Amino acid sequence: MAEKALEGVRILDFTHVQSGPTCTQLLAWFGADVIKVERPGAGDATRQQLQDIPDVDSLYFTMLNHNKRSITIDTKNPKGKEVLWRLVKECDVLVENFAPGALARMGFSWEKLHEANPKLIVASVKGFGPGRYQDCKVYENVAQCAGGSASTTGWRDDLPMVTGAQIGDSGTGLHLALGIVTALYHRTHSGEGQRVDCAMQDGVLNLCRVKLRDQQRLAHGPLKEYSQFGEGIAFGDATPRAGNDSGGGQPGRILKCKGWEHDPNAYIYFITQAAVWEPICDIIGEPGWKTDPGYATPKARLPHLNEIFTRIEAWTMKHDKFEAMDILNEYDIPCGPILSMKEIAEDESLRATGTVVEVDHPTRGKYLSVGNPIKLSNSKTEVTRSPLLGEHTAEILKDVLGYNDNEVAEIENSGAVGQVSKLAAE
Repeated sequence: MAEKALEGVRILDFTHVQSGPTCTQLLAWFGADVIKVERPGAGDATRQQLQDIPDVDSLYFTMLNHNKRSITIDTKNPKGKEVLWRLVKECDVLVENFAPGALARMGFSWEKLHEANPKLIVASVKGFGPGRYQDCKVYENVAQCAGGSASTTGWRDDLPMVTGAQIGDSGTGLHLALGIVTALYHRTHSGEGQRVDCAMQDGVLNLCRVKLRDQQRLAHGPLKEYSQFGEGIAFGDATPRAGNDSGGGQPGRILKCKGWEHDPNAYIYFITQAAVWEPICDIIGEPGWKTDPGYATPKARLPHLNEIFTRIEAWTMKHDKFEAMDILNEYDIPCGPILSMKEIAEDESLRATGTVVEVDHPTRGKYLSVGNPIKLSNSKTEVTRSPLLGEHTAEILKDVLGYNDNEVAEIENSGAVGQVSKLAAE
């Protein structure tokens, strides 16, 4: 196999739960040696969260910690702290998502880290950037609310709604990974490391930029591609919730397909793109709309969107979502099936590309996970299982820090590192 893109880069991973582990897993997929530092006897909290098999690392943990090595260190133990400082000097990047100020309180402030290893890049996920909320604790849904996603998601006359996509945690982790790679590149000519900070609120807002776009458009008139405009309902002073309308300026809706009465995912997303309006009219049986002044142009169609989509839905309800896709794709009409997680898990094309992978785990057995969403032609990703708690402790002490067997035994006897599980030792 060709050399991995980040081979030779060593990451000291102080992250836990989702945002940080998403970031470090992506770097590990690209070939970085990610050393996950965990508490002896406990480890990352997600090892025990949402467990579906007793006494086995949860899917929450395994699906966020592939391709990593685990070392357990008691940071309150003097010998453990010594081991940690030695790792700091041997690593290229330290990644953390502790509460604000926690790393400094542990004795690992940016100033001390930079002094110990001037080339070290220190990357952090926080909930908010500097400001009134900078010390607040943030979870996924909090980030979605504070970043503008929830206020613009859902139905106009109903509650704000969070999305099932983890744009606060995983989205911020992806942003942080880009920041780290950028800092690594900068270091190739500056010779120095730097801090990389990514706030979850900022990451969510970056993913919601089209809604900030619409906020500014409101100053110049109504948002005409929104269903609200077609219904003659006045806009307020903030970007409204728009249901399943398209955010790209082309009217779009989720429509029922054949079988919707018993299948909660028998739906298709359909966009009435102007360039393919004529074939749309032919397919749904309304050829007269191609020349009718009330329907022939995008501007003329705006007041009739509810009527138009009701008519299109009468056609989609005669076909299952895949049949509809086949027909519409022949004419390049933008559309997409609503795929359930079951359908995605069984999708052979996603498995063939490595987007969905099957992984074997010593205690869990085989399970499905997401693979690397980013494909490089010369640096293929091989997804390996997540580490057992402390599985690589002795290995890291020897190979990375150069301790001999006697010194490793002394460190283990001092309580500085946790006892390796029997399974890990095997």
